[in-house]
Amino acid sequence: MKPDIEHWASRLAALAADSEVPGASLAFWHDGELYECATGVLNTATGAPAHTDSLFQIGSVTKVWTATQLMLLVEQGHVTLNTPVVEILPEFRVRNPEATAAITLRHLLTHTSGIDGDLFLDTGRGDDCLRRYVEACADLEQTFPVGDSHSYCNSGFVIAGRIVEQLTGKVWDQALREQICDPLGLTHTWTLPEDVLRFGAAVGHDEHGAVVPQWGLPRSVGPAGLICARAADVVAFGRAHLTPGVLLADPAALRQPQVDLPNPHTGGRQWGIGWSLDEWDGHQVVSHTGDTIGQHAALWVLPELGTVVAALINGGRSTEFQHRLATELLGSLHAIDVPAPLAPPERPVHVDVEPLTGVYERAGSRIHVAAREGGLLLRTEPTGILVGLARSRTLDLVAVDATTFVGRDEDDSVWDAVVFEQRPDGPSYLHYSGRATPKTS
Repeated sequence: MKPDIEHWASRLAALAADSEVPGASLAFWHDGELYECATGVLNTATGAPAHTDSLFQIGSVTKVWTATQLMLLVEQGHVTLNTPVVEILPEFRVRNPEATAAITLRHLLTHTSGIDGDLFLDTGRGDDCLRRYVEACADLEQTFPVGDSHSYCNSGFVIAGRIVEQLTGKVWDQALREQICDPLGLTHTWTLPEDVLRFGAAVGHDEHGAVVPQWGLPRSVGPAGLICARAADVVAFGRAHLTPGVLLADPAALRQPQVDLPNPHTGGRQWGIGWSLDEWDGHQVVSHTGDTIGQHAALWVLPELGTVVAALINGGRSTEFQHRLATELLGSLHAIDVPAPLAPPERPVHVDVEPLTGVYERAGSRIHVAAREGGLLLRTEPTGILVGLARSRTLDLVAVDATTFVGRDEDDSVWDAVVFEQRPDGPSYLHYSGRATPKTS
């Protein structure tokens, strides 16, 4: 049966209200047709309404676009996934010389470089901002040896964007237009504020609907998360990954598993080239989500079914909203039972938590884990450049098994999964929010 877009517009509005989402835009491609709807406002302070043509920040969904840019260059023979970064960017350095020499494009695009890379450094608005950012990476440490594990790394994708610049001779923003936006006819996809402001653009809000004080991230992190787009453009990009020749000769190569995730309970079980990979009710799902300052985006692609869904929102309880929307929509379109987030077991699991306690630290974040009656208490503390951008969170952790725990902050409605990894011949790690954080004390 053909989807009733009036029904989904009504459901989008209801779900947004339930999750305190100020504004949202939904687009999906199903059985050869595009469906679009929007609800709410772009800005609670002005009351400007959200429309289907409104631009939202898609955050880290941008990373799939950057991965696609590099894969286009791979297919054209300019480089391979196994080419060391220093062969293209001789100026590239991280603190560890062995890591500098070993890191390849594949490591960047699969978050396996080990670079401790939540470096949200503003290197200016000039066309040299990515070059200057890469120079600043010389001080970055390794959280693990190159290729040894998986840890979400924003810096890796900025470096990837700089490689695009080096190989194309264009600034990343212009290369994005020429490689992807223009070929796909994406008229509502932009990266720079002076372009975005020509359209109705969302601003971010906190969990309670208040406008956040900062609109966006610095230009220097563009390839990791700076695209603004309407939902229909995001769907068009997702569709291009279903058909060989639309952009890539072999888009399926990006969804081949490259690494198993140490915490498979948040965002997928494996990682491909740019994509998170999972299986829902027997169907492959490739996806990516993105968070900026008060905005959230999700792109889901179901290759065997040909369905693509993009949901863009500007605040509220984003994880709850995203899961409820995907559950209803994919349940209706394909009778797919979307897996529920991991939750506490019905019966308590008894674990010796003492070896797990301590301080875990990486760039921008210090995580304190202490024993409490019946489990653990986890508290995150933003450090360095992330002070003022990220907020502290406190989670009462409940054991699911000997190494897996779930917890949620007081403002959360969905449980977060935390996985502890204790290596007998090396450091211990806490896997949370996609990152591997080593134990320091």
